[in-house]
Amino acid sequence: MLLRNCAVFSRGLGICSTHVMKGPTVDAARPISDMSEFRKVFSNAKRIAIITGAGVSAESGVPTFRGEHEKWRKWLSQDLATPEAFSRTPSRVWEFYHYRREMALNKKPSAAHLAIAECEARLRKQGRSVVVITQSIDDLHRQAGSKHVLKVHGNLMETRCVSCGHVTVNRKSPICAALKDKGSPDPDVADAQIPVDKLPRCGESDCRGLLRPNVVFFGETLDSHILTKVEKEMETCDLCLVVGTSSIVYPAAMFGPQIASRGVPVAEFNMKITPKSEYFMYHFQGPCGTTLPPALAPHESEVI
Repeated sequence: MLLRNCAVFSRGLGICSTHVMKGPTVDAARPISDMSEFRKVFSNAKRIAIITGAGVSAESGVPTFRGEHEKWRKWLSQDLATPEAFSRTPSRVWEFYHYRREMALNKKPSAAHLAIAECEARLRKQGRSVVVITQSIDDLHRQAGSKHVLKVHGNLMETRCVSCGHVTVNRKSPICAALKDKGSPDPDVADAQIPVDKLPRCGESDCRGLLRPNVVFFGETLDSHILTKVEKEMETCDLCLVVGTSSIVYPAAMFGPQIASRGVPVAEFNMKITPKSEYFMYHFQGPCGTTLPPALAPHESEVI
């Protein structure tokens, strides 16, 4: 079992052991960037796994919360997206996520999102499959038309009750009246300090518990049901694409290398070399919206 080799399943930066990896599967000095060669491999693939990260959504205008976007007001996103922060200051954390929700609701899928969705729909008619394994918590893959999406870090457009555990899709804008016009990232803006009873509440009868975003906070365990599905796709795919991810957040950072360790071709599409590039057979540098569409376009051998 691939993911059973992971020592820790909680989301975080570099907290998951990758001791099972024996080293790069290809010459680290010479990753292949020949698109025509990749296209030959693509034309023969029957089960394609596409692992996507924040870089795909960044091309839609969604901040990655890394680098220049690392802070919201004066706090690091990693300090807000924790169970402890939500327990201490639920109003502040909800302002942060309300800002992210409103931004995501106003964005459109990127060229990369659309290329993936079109490829999935086209190959489905040929008896081939495409699964998206995404670290992104926005809704842009769904908006683009992708049907088979596994969201390892949860969904920003869902809520979960901290009392009864009920999960529901919620795309309301604003999610509650008290959060209307709140959540500005400006460091000079003071916390709204919204009373807990005015924050999003559960709609289940006789509950009315506090809702939280249905996302995986840093330090929390990933959904075991999702991980089981991811593991199955990792064990059965015959081609993998790693698209727009920095490959530093575990355990997702090990998905591509573990697939490569089976001898399966893995192609990375990113703006720059990543810590895991050396494990992959292919590397295509540049914006995903530029490099990915021609990679996934209909091959001359396809029968449409």
